[in-house]
This record gives sequence, C-alpha cells and structure tokens, in this order.
Amino acid sequence: MLDTTLARLYGVETFRFNEAIKRNTDRFPEDFCFRLNHEEVESLTSQFAMSKIGRGGRRTLPWAFTEHGCLMAATVINSPRAVQMSLFIVRAFVQMREALAVNATILKRLAEIDRTLIEHDSALRAIWHQLQPLLQPPPEPPKQRIGFLP
Repeated sequence: MLDTTLARLYGVETFRFNEAIKRNTDRFPEDFCFRLNHEEVESLTSQFAMSKIGRGGRRTLPWAFTEHGCLMAATVINSPRAVQMSLFIVRAFVQMREALAVNATILKRLAEIDRTLIEHDSALRAIWHQLQPLLQPPPEPPKQRIGFLP
C-alpha cells in the first residue's frame, strides 16, 4: 500500500505519516517498506489520477508498505483510528491467507482429479482399442455351392 492510502486510512495527513516513519526508521526494514523509483511513480501516475511530482502535488517519491509495514505503521501512528485500522488490517490479511489456503487446497484437489482422469482416459483408450476388433461384424461364412461337390 502507498503512504497516501495508509495516511488516509489512519486519519492523518500524508506528510505527518511520513514524518512518523522517518522518526522510526529502525522499525521499517526493507522488507516492510521501500521508496518507489521514478519509473514506478510514472507508471502509477498514468494508472491513477495522481498529480505529477513537482507540479503542485507531491514533491517526494512515495513509500510503499508491505503487510508487515502497514501493521508497523499503525503502531507508530498514535491515533485511535490507527489502532482500529491496525486491527482491521490484521483481520483482513488473516482472511486473505485463509482464502488463499482454501484456494490452494482446491487447486491441489483439482490437480489430483485431473491426474486421475488422465490415467482413466489412457486405460479407457486401451480397452477401446482392444474391443474395437470385437465390435466389427463377423466375416460372412463362405456360401455353400449348389450342385455336385467332389
């Protein structure tokens, strides 16, 4: 999540949010948050209605936060809304993990079913090829000739 989104969720202004992050840099290792580079910002600017850096809007590169960074930011921001949102975020990520686990279980089961169907398909093809000659009409017996047979 971007710093602007988290600041809005926590009920503080973005520059105050970033101040709190700067004051507590030891709580935010690289796997919790990182700054976007200019190319990533350009990509976001074209995808969202964000003002360009230096044009009256944002003058610094935004921060991006991982799941753990979002939670750590909630502990740094001292507002009742931040406490509520940290609980909400924890519950949301737990629900996402549960959904992913259910999906992984379903995908595993579907892969097993697919493998079983492929095995059955090959077995049925072998049986079909063996039954094919038996399904052909029997050859007609030679006709008896009429008349004197030596």
